[in-house]
Amino acid sequence: MEVATNEASRPGPRPGARTIFILQLLLTATVVGWVLDLHRAWLGLALYTEQFLITVVGLALALVFVSYPAHPRWKGTVQWWDALAAAFGLGLCLYIAWRYPTLVNELTSRPPEGIAMSAALALLVLEGARRTTGMALVTVTLVGVAYAMLGHRLSGVFESRPVEFTRLLVYLGLDTNALLGAPVAIGVGVVVPFILMGQVLARCGGSEFFTDLARAWMGRYRGGAAKISVVGSALFGTISGSAVANVTAVGIVSIPLMKRSGFPPTIAAAIEAVGSTGGQLMPPVMGAAAFLMAEVLQVSYASVLVAAVIPALLYYLALFFQVDLEAAKRGIVGEPVQQLPSARKVLRDGWYFPIPFGVLFAGLLVWNMRAEYAALLATAVLAGFALAVGFRGRRYTPKEILVAAVSTGGAVVDLILICALAGMFIGILNITGLAFGLTLQLLALTQQNVALLLVLTALLAIVLGMGLPTVGVYVIMATLIAPALVKVGIAPMAAHLFVLYFGIMSMVTPPVALAAFAAANIGGTDPSRTGWAAARIGWSAYIVPFLFVLSPSLLMQGAPLAIVWAVVTAAGGIWMGTIGVVGYYRLQVAPAARALFLLAGVGMLVPADAFEGALYTDIAGMVLGAALLARELRPASR
Repeated sequence: MEVATNEASRPGPRPGARTIFILQLLLTATVVGWVLDLHRAWLGLALYTEQFLITVVGLALALVFVSYPAHPRWKGTVQWWDALAAAFGLGLCLYIAWRYPTLVNELTSRPPEGIAMSAALALLVLEGARRTTGMALVTVTLVGVAYAMLGHRLSGVFESRPVEFTRLLVYLGLDTNALLGAPVAIGVGVVVPFILMGQVLARCGGSEFFTDLARAWMGRYRGGAAKISVVGSALFGTISGSAVANVTAVGIVSIPLMKRSGFPPTIAAAIEAVGSTGGQLMPPVMGAAAFLMAEVLQVSYASVLVAAVIPALLYYLALFFQVDLEAAKRGIVGEPVQQLPSARKVLRDGWYFPIPFGVLFAGLLVWNMRAEYAALLATAVLAGFALAVGFRGRRYTPKEILVAAVSTGGAVVDLILICALAGMFIGILNITGLAFGLTLQLLALTQQNVALLLVLTALLAIVLGMGLPTVGVYVIMATLIAPALVKVGIAPMAAHLFVLYFGIMSMVTPPVALAAFAAANIGGTDPSRTGWAAARIGWSAYIVPFLFVLSPSLLMQGAPLAIVWAVVTAAGGIWMGTIGVVGYYRLQVAPAARALFLLAGVGMLVPADAFEGALYTDIAGMVLGAALLARELRPASR
């Protein structure tokens, strides 16, 4: 491994590039081999799951210390202490994996060796997470550690069980309910295969295909550039599952297009931020938190996927309405047809790209495959087409497919460390009993008022999401708050989707809106103004979660006719509300009419099965909305 010196930087390969590639290769190969059970089939090895997990954590730690500098001024170099930390972290985890069958039986007696290894592992994970995601989640975890040590001195509901420091160290680092628990198991064993599929798809022309397809479909219509952003973000979100990554991949093309077509830079960046944030709600990937949700609820990932379909469609439909009316209000027309790619040619060049998604959905919903198997099968189909057919006259070589697959190892480093830290936080909650106490406190504080509890939950999720990654927000909220929602009668699936939804919406909610800030950077505009514009443009996204809590129909539960009615009325309500928010239909809408449009929208948004008589609010909203539209369409009003 190359180590940085005091000499001026020289052109050439990045220091440690070969080492990084080897570590990425080992990480990717280890995960794929484990999922396919190759260690048992080829080597005849029967391993503990924890041995596999700690090995992958070690590879992730090594990658962190050679890829992410401790300080930005050392970017592009590998300092000697980073090289040492990388070697130590990997060596420690491999030693724990080797000793684990014996060590697991000795942990209850807290041997000095176990205490020392657990403490070192916890410190390395904390530092690695700090380098990849910042101090927020690290700080929350350290506060949890302090609570575990001092909570027994508190009184009332927040009093915790006394915990010895050595017991806490061993528990957090090596117990299957903490660092080596469900978050890491799901993140490594399930999410990584999906990210592998996304990496191969993106590097074999998939991103270009989806972007061109969105341009071909939407570019000619008014506000076409913004509609390209909406459709492109939804399509890319199916493989990304990350709001900021979505902004970076799609926004680099869509934001300049929107600016050139006439959208102000702030609006262009806000539209892309809202569109990209929805990617974490868009099946089939939805980010790591959705897989954790399936584990927590003890249901298949396919069940989460099905429940999330209608909320995701409503999210993007609302954004589509918003950008259409914004474009109409500003007189922004589409691009000339001559400048747009032909949809037929785009589909002819990349006709096979939708096939892996069909395989993935079939694997999850028809063949009842485990999610990780379905993802690997879809990736194999995609790689086969890339090798045999290629894209736009160019066939990919096995080496290019391998490089694309290996890049997964670098793309999942932050995910693995976030999951490890989330596991440690869950361990703290388990060992102290805080989760149960806080649930009782919330129920007492809200007097089991469902509406008040939902509003409080939404605010807490948004506040936490301003500094934490989505996985961290979901873990905290699912452990501390979701049980209280279930206690007051909300269906578990609805409760967990609710906290996930609002954790994601923090990405576009001021004052700290990470997706909006990333889009503002691309658009060259003020981040704060972009955040507020994104919150306005995504207004309906703050309402949809309350709807599916009230109406199981919006989670694909109930009679088909009831589901169709709920979707139609919700879509109509969002359309009416958007007219009121934008203040434009065919022409500018008067203030009084805007208020009535909002009222009609609210009436239609109330689910028919929310309470007895709610059907009449839908009908009243539809009648009022139809009357308002008829009035706006009269010649005298033009």
